[in-house]
Amino acid sequence: MNASPSEGFSQEAIEAGRRLFAARCEFFFAAASCDGLPPVGAPEIAFAGRSNVGKSSLINALTGRSALARVSHTPGRTQELIFFHLGDRLDLVDMPGYGYAAVAKQKSAAWGALARDYLRGRPSLMRAFVLVDGRRGVMDSDEETMARLDAAAVSYAVVLTKRDEVKAADRDARVAATLDALRKRPAAYPQAFFTSARSGEGVAELRAHIAQLLAERFL
Repeated sequence: MNASPSEGFSQEAIEAGRRLFAARCEFFFAAASCDGLPPVGAPEIAFAGRSNVGKSSLINALTGRSALARVSHTPGRTQELIFFHLGDRLDLVDMPGYGYAAVAKQKSAAWGALARDYLRGRPSLMRAFVLVDGRRGVMDSDEETMARLDAAAVSYAVVLTKRDEVKAADRDARVAATLDALRKRPAAYPQAFFTSARSGEGVAELRAHIAQLLAERFL
């Protein structure tokens, strides 16, 4: 497993990622239930993670838009699957956050069921990205999400967020601990990305990874 989020990416790959995410990106659908999902079309990538981990901020950073995905400072606010078209090649899905204790149990269970049903039953889904707060590392609720993805045989990769808020001296250890957590996970991609939506660190590498993933799908 690679310990660095930038290992293995050539300048050509970085440029391919830049071009992919330079395409027009726009909201096109919100689904509150799996019965109301949009028809299967372009390949999809989904962003999952704890409430306030930075899913919307990362989508904005990847696409270079400051307000494409709505950023809320109220944990548990996102209750739907939010779909965005990236050109005509890829769709991005912002999923409801999990792990916020103040959300009513009934509502939390409904959101969880929506996420699970989508992740295990969407043929256009190429990969899920499980966002983990880089300041705290993998938590129990993250482990639970990974276990569900393993059980459903859904390919996923971990993206550590808020890199700029982690001391430089602690970053390698945080990545190493994350990789240790992934070694026992059969559906996990064997690399962790460490990003900051605020500073842009790691964003180019994640774009490159997604561009490669999309290219491989059509080989």
